[in-house]
Amino acid sequence: MQTTTYQAIKIYNNSQNTIQDVLVVEAPLQININDEPYTVVMRTPDNDKELIRGLLFAEDIYKSEKTLIFQINKEDNGVPSIINVTISKELLGKGYLNKRTLLSVSSCGICGKKELKDIKVEGEKFTQINNFTVDNLHKMLLNMSSFQHTFKSSGGSHAAAIYNNKNEFLTLKEDIGRHNAVDKVIGDLIIKDYLHHANYLFVSGRVSYEIISKAFLAKIPVIVAISACSSLAIDFAKEFGICLIGFTRDHKMTIYSNPSLVKKETVYV
Repeated sequence: MQTTTYQAIKIYNNSQNTIQDVLVVEAPLQININDEPYTVVMRTPDNDKELIRGLLFAEDIYKSEKTLIFQINKEDNGVPSIINVTISKELLGKGYLNKRTLLSVSSCGICGKKELKDIKVEGEKFTQINNFTVDNLHKMLLNMSSFQHTFKSSGGSHAAAIYNNKNEFLTLKEDIGRHNAVDKVIGDLIIKDYLHHANYLFVSGRVSYEIISKAFLAKIPVIVAISACSSLAIDFAKEFGICLIGFTRDHKMTIYSNPSLVKKETVYV
């Protein structure tokens, strides 16, 4: 259940009408690890396993390729509200010690971090990335929009999509939260054992530090945003060797890092 309807009054010029408006569902999900509460995430229901799998990967809690065991402990009106994940202690990553003690909301990617030193990502900088053209990026973006069914009906959901280095579509997920959508697509490819094919990450909103770090951990070298990019996101993209592109719309885009990856024969509009 990604959408629901609410009665509303729509006013246009001097007329008004009562309508049934389609809205994106936002509901809390408590994630337990080994029957102990870990965090509460505000998300759009559906693809909860992918969301949890991507989140645990990004938080350095579970990097193993072994299949996780998920158990729904509680439902509210048919929607899971508590899901437990069973992980053997020897496979728990160091991120588990940095428990998110605060509510993790759909619009904030750093909520629950205990100290400033926790806002960091370790790994080797990307050194080789395939060149690409602006035209190909716009084609992928147009293709992405065709899968955004929740957004088309509600106008209120974010989306993340991943393509391979041949510009082929791999996955798309929608959620009320930008970071949740990214966790879902990464989690989806982890479950399918296909994450190593990921090359382009498209996001329907703005890009913050947290999205850069999730893409870097997933080894995705190119991030394309429809909206703006934060200063910290650009700083981290430059440090990690990620090509970060913002304001990708209407045949325009702004390249913030690694512009040399765009083929020189590309004509900017």
